[in-house]
Amino acid sequence: MFRSAVQVALAVALGSTPFITNNTYAAESPVTDTTVRGSLVIIGGNARDDNHAIWDRVVQLSGGKGARIAVFASAASNPERIGQNNVDTLKTFGANAFLVPVAVRMKSVDYKIAADDPVVAESVRTAGGAYFAGGDQARITRALRHPDGTNTLVLDALWDMYRRGGVIAGSSAGAAIMSSTMFGEPRTVLATLKLGVVEGQEITQGLGFIGDDVFVDQHLLVRGRFARMLPAMLKKGYKLGLGIDENTAMVVSPNRDVEVVGYKGALLLDLAQATSQEGAFNVANVKVSYLDDGDKFNIATRSFLPSLEKLEGPLDRTKPYYREPLFSADILGNSTVVDLMGKLIDSDQPDAIGITLGSPNSVQPDLGFEFRLTRTADSVGYQSAITDNYSIFNMRLDIRPITIRRPLYQYK
Repeated sequence: MFRSAVQVALAVALGSTPFITNNTYAAESPVTDTTVRGSLVIIGGNARDDNHAIWDRVVQLSGGKGARIAVFASAASNPERIGQNNVDTLKTFGANAFLVPVAVRMKSVDYKIAADDPVVAESVRTAGGAYFAGGDQARITRALRHPDGTNTLVLDALWDMYRRGGVIAGSSAGAAIMSSTMFGEPRTVLATLKLGVVEGQEITQGLGFIGDDVFVDQHLLVRGRFARMLPAMLKKGYKLGLGIDENTAMVVSPNRDVEVVGYKGALLLDLAQATSQEGAFNVANVKVSYLDDGDKFNIATRSFLPSLEKLEGPLDRTKPYYREPLFSADILGNSTVVDLMGKLIDSDQPDAIGITLGSPNSVQPDLGFEFRLTRTADSVGYQSAITDNYSIFNMRLDIRPITIRRPLYQYK
């Protein structure tokens, strides 16, 4: 009964014309192989329905108007409602979107059966793209992998479609699954700095579409999550991390160009020359860059390209705008780190300092952290002539533990 119902539903939703591609599928090619012809659209969460830059790109990369896009609401607590909302949004932008019945909390379908149904798998394989909604990323991996860690038919179909040239897009939880390691049940950002991460708890296995050499995180600037990326990257040996903010996307092409599109931007963390110490979290010589809307970065060559509106040239260091010491008492605040970077790159100051500390009732209340940003000879900044937004490449970041004296203040 289940297979018959699924087949009928898919026949109605999918139509009779499969996605056509001129690309040849190379069996069992790893994601870092040059035969991977697909693209990724990694969205930091809370993508607005009117964000044409993101949705148009998803549809375009999937094949243009009329492209068939498989919607996965696997992470959602209410997959039927969330999935239909995403289907409707994609249809508004011209796609022929359909909901894939593979979700842990989907009431009408057994996700374990659906994930290994050949009809469902074929509908995904012949699509031009797939979109993963937000929620709990652990539900995505639970739905698409067997308990022993092997792939379901639907996950194999996703890889087939991606290798042939299709697009895989995802927002929030759908972005977290893009790297081979993702956050599972993380603590707060500050607690992660204090206590670190444990395999199988704070961090777990993602789906790895971007490859094994890049760590991905989301909701990055709004929630100060750039800081929690570092313990996870050090734990797993990642040298490169990409974190994307809300209502914004990183578009990753087959040649590993990363283009930022949307409302805000992305942070790039480069640990190639970083060093760390035992004990309380302490890391030095991290290279941090901020990519604004329209900026590009190539993962393979580590090269930057600012957007067209910033190509007139880098900021002139002899004519700084800011001329006083730079400090923030809440470096993990909404976009605070990028604001501080923007001021430093256009300043006569050599560095900027931010700190973070927690409640006296929190874990290890006497432990805080100092974040020191330094403008080096390799640091370069560009400012948009249209929006006044900055792009900042290759700034140094050092983080060290500091002791917080309690109480912070005394009443007189």
